Amino acid sequence: MEQVVEAIVYRLKTGCQWRQLPMKQFFRVKYNWRSVFYHFQKWSKDGSWERMKEGIFEKHKKELDMSSIQLDGTHTPVKRGGQAVGYQSRKKCKTSNMLLLTDNNGIPLACSEAIAGNHNDAFQLEEQVDKMLKEINKSKISVEGLFLNADSGFDTQSFRTYLERRDITANIDSNPRNEAGQRSCIFDELLYKRRFVIERTHAWIDGFKCLLIRFETNKKHWEALFLLAFSLILLRKL
Repeated sequence: MEQVVEAIVYRLKTGCQWRQLPMKQFFRVKYNWRSVFYHFQKWSKDGSWERMKEGIFEKHKKELDMSSIQLDGTHTPVKRGGQAVGYQSRKKCKTSNMLLLTDNNGIPLACSEAIAGNHNDAFQLEEQVDKMLKEINKSKISVEGLFLNADSGFDTQSFRTYLERRDITANIDSNPRNEAGQRSCIFDELLYKRRFVIERTHAWIDGFKCLLIRFETNKKHWEALFLLAFSLILLRKL
C-alpha cells in the first residue's frame, strides 16, 4: 500500500494521466495502473483521505498559527466535464470553484465541496464554511474566538451574522455595492494585510500540477486530491 500511495502522490505532483504512471519506478512486481486508481477511488469513497488528513493535523496542530485564519476561493478550469462544473465568464471556460481556509502562515486547513464555476464565492457560503469549520474541529482544533480575514467578495450580512454566532470575529473588506450600514463594520487594515499568505497558498497548491486543471469527473476524487495536497504541504513545512 505504501507504493500505491507513492504512485498517487506522483500523479498529484506531476499531473500525468493515470495510465502514464511509471509503474516500474514504484513496484518491483508487475502491477497495473488500474489497481492504483481502484485504491484511490475506494479511499475517496470511504473517507480514508479525510481521516488521514484529520490525523496528521491533529498530531501537528501545535505547529499551526491560529491567531487568524484566511478565507478565499479558487476557480479551476475543467476539461472533461463532470460533477460541480459550470461556465465562468471571467475565465471564459467551464470551471469548478472551491473555498479554502488557511492558518496565519498559509497552511491550508480545510476546503469546501466543489462548486460549479457559474456561482460566485458567496454561493452557499454559510453552509460551506460551516462544513470546513467542522472539518477543522475533527482534528481537535478550536475555531471559537478566531479572527477571519476575507476580501470584499465575502461581504454579506448573512455571513457576518453566521460568524458572530460562531464567536468568530469577521475582518472582511467592505463591498461598495452593499448598503452603507454594512460598510460601517469594524475593519482592521493591519490584520487584513495578512491575507497575502493565502495568495502564497495558491502558489503552493499550483505546485501540484494535477490541481492546475481539473480532469477528474467525480467531485469526491477532486476534493480528495486537495486533502492529500494539504497534508503534504503541512508535512513539508514541518
